[in-house]
Amino acid sequence: MKYSLIILLFATFSCVKAQDTVRYTGNTLVNVDYHHGQLTPAVGVHNIQTFRANREHPELAGGSNWTYNHAPMLAYWNNTFYLEYLSDPVGEHIPPSQSFLQTSKDGYNWSKPVVVFPPYKIPDGWKKEGQNAVAKDLFAVMHQRMGFFVSKKNRLLVLAYYGIALDAKDDPNDGKGIGRVVREILPDGKFGEIYFIRNNTSWDKTKSAYPFYTTAKDKGFVEACDELLGTPLMMQQWVEEADRDDALIPLKKELKAFSYYHLPNKNVVGLWKHALTSISKDEGKTWQYNPLRAPGFVNSNAKIWGQKLSDGRYATVYNPSEFRWPLAISTSDNGLDYNNLLLVNGEITTMRYGGNFKSYGPQYVRGIEEGNGTPSDKNLWVTYSMNKEDIWVAKIPVPVTADVTENVSEDFAKMPQENALNLWNIYSPLWASVKIENAPDGSKALTLRDKDKFDYAKAERVIPNAKKIDIEFSIIPAQTNKGILNIEFQDEKGTPAVRLIIDSDSLIKAKVGYRNSGIQNYEPNKKYDFRIELDRNKRMYDVYVNGQKKGTKLFFAPVASFKKVVFRTGEVRRYPNADTPTDQNFDVANAGEQDPEAIFYLKSFKATKIN
Repeated sequence: MKYSLIILLFATFSCVKAQDTVRYTGNTLVNVDYHHGQLTPAVGVHNIQTFRANREHPELAGGSNWTYNHAPMLAYWNNTFYLEYLSDPVGEHIPPSQSFLQTSKDGYNWSKPVVVFPPYKIPDGWKKEGQNAVAKDLFAVMHQRMGFFVSKKNRLLVLAYYGIALDAKDDPNDGKGIGRVVREILPDGKFGEIYFIRNNTSWDKTKSAYPFYTTAKDKGFVEACDELLGTPLMMQQWVEEADRDDALIPLKKELKAFSYYHLPNKNVVGLWKHALTSISKDEGKTWQYNPLRAPGFVNSNAKIWGQKLSDGRYATVYNPSEFRWPLAISTSDNGLDYNNLLLVNGEITTMRYGGNFKSYGPQYVRGIEEGNGTPSDKNLWVTYSMNKEDIWVAKIPVPVTADVTENVSEDFAKMPQENALNLWNIYSPLWASVKIENAPDGSKALTLRDKDKFDYAKAERVIPNAKKIDIEFSIIPAQTNKGILNIEFQDEKGTPAVRLIIDSDSLIKAKVGYRNSGIQNYEPNKKYDFRIELDRNKRMYDVYVNGQKKGTKLFFAPVASFKKVVFRTGEVRRYPNADTPTDQNFDVANAGEQDPEAIFYLKSFKATKIN
């Protein structure tokens, strides 16, 4: 038995080696005891919240009080970002459901969500094949693995799927739902009529609330739909919801969340959940081998996104753990060999509302599919949900890099506003934003605002990796009686050795072991010039404020070197962790309320490597 197992493993390994397959050959792995996984960040990533759920105050959430928001999709068309996501009142697979659409010209400022596919009433008396339950006052459940399609004649279609879940544990993706709907997004931003483009064969079309697409009077719309139906790589995305023997689906396997990209030799790399992969040499009509787990990749039941970048390289973006955190990126020169792993988002905000199958973390990442547009900035844009509750996008600069080698000297008042934050990593919730704004003196500053009870603003600057380095920055706190700004000096794994605190009791402090030590008082709307001289070998640092030395202090944690400086309007988060119960069945108190806003203006930043 032992020898048989060895032979089987060897044969499997030999088969993998012989196949032309995606693989991860790097040495970096995630530590899930940290939300950031102890990963080094990709430089200049901007995480922007587009939608924040709010049951108590729907007027602050685009008019919707539904708190399960998930499965976002992204396209770029007509110089505009389009973002679609599905929404349920409380939890997954519990009707009713609807799909929303948001738009943005720049990826940072997003419209209020509008309903693109409304709740769908299932006729009373409907019975699902193989089940005894009978529909009564029941609505469909939305589920879609594909959001957009741009035709060769440049017509933008948006799609969704109406499934049937008779109870909270029923599967709406069992091939026994209603069908997929489609409508056109017009150049003026308006929507065309809703049509079914494909129904499940178990569904009685005479009971459909929408007509079939072939009845549309606009022949150009019908042509675009036909083009979509004739594209195998598009159809492969439909496998979960479609009939199990649907002739349009090339690979009829229990596979989920398909994404793909082309190699220079025209081969197609396919990726699915669990980092399953295969290669197609005929545009997805057939696949070279049954999808296998990409060697070296770590990914559980969460989506993985693959894409060719504007610089000719390739990227996969996914959760590289058995949990849905952190969100990371790996890059490849040839689209097959991936050898690094860098952080995209290592934050998990509080899950404010419990619900069925709600998972913690930044998850279900999707980028812009081939043919669905290229943003004008040529960067990699992805979208994801946080806790299946809030919707985010991330801009990842291309080329993707982890290093800054030059000393830093930035005065935000003198920098062009449009690229002042290009080398900053920002985490910017709607209620805790990070932007370039006017400081009280009228000049431009990196501004951190925070009125979010459960989240914070964060701006992070990667610096030249150094054992000895001087950091200088100027800050204007707008208040002394609310809010907090933690300033941390960290290594490449996100371990802070030094923390300064501008606290809500009008004191500037430093963390010294277990306790915080006072440095001095501060006043509102007054500029404070800091200089921190860090020496890793001595494990000590000197603090200067407005040119006056305020003492020499000891690191509260050892690091090998310094890699980044973090400005954060909140405390360190360690919940959830790997041992947190999977399902949260409670809502937090005051989930929809705001705190009084605190504001901090960062006027300038310098980092000078000493050795």
